[in-house]
Amino acid sequence: MMSSRRVLFLGLLGLGACAATPVETAFLPEFRGFVSIDPVRHSIEQGADLLTNRSRLMGQPWETARLVQALEFLAVEVPNGPRWNVMLPMAQLTLTAARAEWRQAFGIAPDARAQEVIDSLTEVRTAFAEQRPAAAVAALRAPLFTPGGQETLNRFADPPALPRTTRAIIDARQELISQSFERRSGRGFVIR
Repeated sequence: MMSSRRVLFLGLLGLGACAATPVETAFLPEFRGFVSIDPVRHSIEQGADLLTNRSRLMGQPWETARLVQALEFLAVEVPNGPRWNVMLPMAQLTLTAARAEWRQAFGIAPDARAQEVIDSLTEVRTAFAEQRPAAAVAALRAPLFTPGGQETLNRFADPPALPRTTRAIIDARQELISQSFERRSGRGFVIR
C-alpha cells in the first residue's frame, strides 16, 4: 500500500511532466492589434471560400499561401484556444486530422510548428506584394518545405485538390453557423 506522501509526490511528478510540454500557439500577423475581427471565424470563412472555389488559387501562389496560413492557424487555435475548443468540438478533430493532408500536399515538414509555417508564408506573401518573386522562392526553404524553393512555389501556384481539408473546413463553418444560431435563439451556451 502506498503512503499518501508517495501518492502526492507521484501526482506532482505527473503534473510536472504535463507542464513540460507547452501547448502550441499561433497567430496570424494581419490580425495583430485588431479586436473587432475574429481571426478564427475569418479563417474558417476564408478557407471554406477558397477551398470550394479552387480556381481562385490557380496561378496565385500568394493566395494559396494565405489559405495555408489560415489552415495552420486553425489547426492550433481551434483545439487549444480557450474559447474554440468548447465551441467547435468536431472541428478540433477534423482539422487536426486534415493537417497531414495539406502538409503533405505542400511539402511542409510534419513536425513543423504552425508559427514557423505562418511566418515563412508571410515572407512569401510580402515578397509577391513587393514584386520580388525571387524572395518568395527563398522564403520556401528546406527543411521546413520539401523540396523547397521554386518547386514548392510551383505547388502553391497549382495546388492539388484537398478533399479531407475541404470537408473539415466546410464542417467547421457549419459548426460555427450552428453555434451562432443556438446562441441567438437562446438554445445554446454563451461563452464570453
